[in-house]
Amino acid sequence: MKEGYIEGAKGRLWYSVYGEDRKGTPLLVVHGGPGFLSMPQVLSDLADERPVYFYDQLGCGKSDKAKDMDDYSVEYYTKELDDVIEGLELSEVILFGHSWGAGLVCSHMLENKPEGVKALILSSPYLSTPIWEEDMKKLVSKLPEPMVEIIRKAESDHEYGEDYFGVMMEFYKRHMYTHTPFPGYLMEAIGAINQELYGVMWGPSDLELTGKLRSFDLSPRLGEITVPVLLICGDRDEMDVRTLRDFQMAMSKGQMAVIPDAGHMNHLEKPDIFKAVVRDFLD
Repeated sequence: MKEGYIEGAKGRLWYSVYGEDRKGTPLLVVHGGPGFLSMPQVLSDLADERPVYFYDQLGCGKSDKAKDMDDYSVEYYTKELDDVIEGLELSEVILFGHSWGAGLVCSHMLENKPEGVKALILSSPYLSTPIWEEDMKKLVSKLPEPMVEIIRKAESDHEYGEDYFGVMMEFYKRHMYTHTPFPGYLMEAIGAINQELYGVMWGPSDLELTGKLRSFDLSPRLGEITVPVLLICGDRDEMDVRTLRDFQMAMSKGQMAVIPDAGHMNHLEKPDIFKAVVRDFLD
């Protein structure tokens, strides 16, 4: 693994690369969040065939924090992805986006219209706030009633105490990472989330979206993406499998795969199946 920094418009951006000397078309991984960080587990295994790049978005992981919280926006991150591709000198690239990272990848395709992007892999993609909220409401409604009441009260009072976070951990066990215990590296990554950035972009909690992504909705424009696209989710994901199907049908070259017995972090839960699906698409 090699790592370094790119000079971005708002600060230094950390990156790493595995298999830099491989001959295949490079894969650039765009992490989720907002406010999360790069995780090389599983995806770096693909470096046996091609270079695999990771980078931390502004305010995340090892990258610089913004001097002004207003700098965090969809518009900035869309431009930042363009700057990263240029800074890494990736004349041809395949983009991999997970969750919010998938929304960022698609925003990049729609707004920047890059010529060098050959394909997309969208893992558990967040592409529309209204659709995401609808899917989440369905999952919350299936929790035991006492848990649902704790969520309702927290959101009504705007107070998120120990009981609320206890319910959220149960939700994560059902739909984010469904195999307990959580691995140490995942717990460390969750603990390193930039909560200020998350609050600005998303909101005070996973289930209450009040930030800048409130109006984010790419679903009407997905048909404008004409490169080959692989969409992946887990069968117990935070997003509905039928939502993934709708996204696939909106794209002229969309394919989809559902990973069994897995949630939002399906690439970590079922790495062998996940890698087999991705390699088949890349081939």
